[in-house]
Amino acid sequence: MNPEILKGRWNELKGDIRTRWGKLTDDDVMQIQGQAEKLIGMLQQRYGYKREQAEKEINDFLNTRPTRRTA
Repeated sequence: MNPEILKGRWNELKGDIRTRWGKLTDDDVMQIQGQAEKLIGMLQQRYGYKREQAEKEINDFLNTRPTRRTA
């Protein structure tokens, strides 16, 4: 996982993240602020994932999102 992708696209992705992982609260999402380590920790806390599983979930999520192209 490239943490810079998450941070750079945070405003675009945070609604989808909230939808994908419904156990994350709005406060959780605000605290994460695009930081991969915080998202991993929140997924571990809310879902009981091991680190590897949380990273895989995030990677799968990011890989299914279209990249935004600029002209």
